[in-house]
Amino acid sequence: MSAQQPHLVDVREAHRFDENKLADYLRETLPEEFPKGFDIRQFQGGQSNPTFLLETPAGDRYVLRKKPPGKLLPSAHQVEREYRVIAALNPTDVPVPEALHLCEDERIIGTPFYVMRFVEGRVFDRPSLDEAADGERGAMFSAMAETMARLHTVDYEAVGLGDFGKPGNYISRQIDRWSRQFEASRADNDAPSMEKLMAWLPENLPAGDETTIAHGDFRPGNLMFHPERSEVVAILDWELCTLGHPLSDLAYFCIPWHLPTGLPGMSGLDGLDLKALGIPSEEEFIRDYARRAGRGDGIDDWPFYIAFALFRLAAILQGVYKRGLDGNASSANATQMGQGVEFLAAIGWEQARAGAREF
Repeated sequence: MSAQQPHLVDVREAHRFDENKLADYLRETLPEEFPKGFDIRQFQGGQSNPTFLLETPAGDRYVLRKKPPGKLLPSAHQVEREYRVIAALNPTDVPVPEALHLCEDERIIGTPFYVMRFVEGRVFDRPSLDEAADGERGAMFSAMAETMARLHTVDYEAVGLGDFGKPGNYISRQIDRWSRQFEASRADNDAPSMEKLMAWLPENLPAGDETTIAHGDFRPGNLMFHPERSEVVAILDWELCTLGHPLSDLAYFCIPWHLPTGLPGMSGLDGLDLKALGIPSEEEFIRDYARRAGRGDGIDDWPFYIAFALFRLAAILQGVYKRGLDGNASSANATQMGQGVEFLAAIGWEQARAGAREF
């Protein structure tokens, strides 16, 4: 998806369902929005949950997001959780689409689904915001820092999300989870830096703990900007959202500052002339977020959080690599993923060795 309008295609054969049955259901459930049916097209892209545009004869547009067909893992594709968090955030100042209806009756279109109001805007795949004007990138990064801070300062209990996840010890549990995932996905690629991180991270957890709503995949590609202004109008793709540590979101967002440009499947900022592009340094972005989130001017133990974020991403890549080998051992993409594991982990280990310091 570029910074232009998302690409729409006819509904794919594998994702077809009874559109007449859906139209009848929505006409009854949301009569003001769907009094006379709709046209339907599918968003093209990498969404794990198939996503569709519904456009009424009057020109009103809505988005339907559903689970994919077939047998699914119990913890995957939970559109019910997506809907719940979006609906809970609607009354807050966090920019999310307006949640309209959740249908858990699989008899309508074969899986649970939800409907939200369409939001017009721009989405940028790369953290360098290539399609943006040089003069607006700084304001856009500031808007992203503000949006993240708004999310992390929501009183999750007050908006009804007190049971949305396990409060406390999020990073410790994540280290344990992804260490076990890495062990289960071991293959023929050596990753000595992962071994070091798996030993170092649990022994160097920062003092104190925090729990907020954590998006889980907070990055430019999941943020929609106003068509003309440097303003975030919607946070998208809430599939990984839970109660977690806010600095896990911040560190994940900051990974590109530690990666070079041109990596296969990953996009970095290291090596670019950030000043010429109008992009802040990592330190400037962190300070912007910290002030907006009421954390003072910086973050204690920042190298730990970056090391953790890179460790988590490396463990995810290891799983992708192992699945690639299981399906096709000669896959060029799988080979690239395997190389990426140690590459990311080594950068994470460099951060771990940097020791405690502040930004």
